[in-house]
Amino acid sequence: MNTSRVVLLVTCVVVAGLGIWFAVARWDDANRIATTASALGAVAAIGVAVWAAVRAPASNKTVVVSGTGKATASGGRAITGVSGHGSTDSIRVRRTGDAEATGGGDAVTGAELD
Repeated sequence: MNTSRVVLLVTCVVVAGLGIWFAVARWDDANRIATTASALGAVAAIGVAVWAAVRAPASNKTVVVSGTGKATASGGRAITGVSGHGSTDSIRVRRTGDAEATGGGDAVTGAELD
């Protein structure tokens, strides 16, 4: 289970717990707890809004290579995927074709980044 689902689950449990407690508590006690919970929630919401506004944008440097054909090289290069320079955060390669290189050749059906 990832972090966002855990946060959502905990939030739902806390809201349900407070709802049940408010239903059975005396009015004065429920009023105090509701006021405190509202104040804490407001401060947390402002903090999350500021955090979201100032954080760096997420990097999205992903190379995806899928469904390439067969690459056959004899003394040269054959590329049916991706070949290039640069940096990425992740590379996803799936369902690539066969690569066959003879005579000192180079065959690439997936991803080759320098």
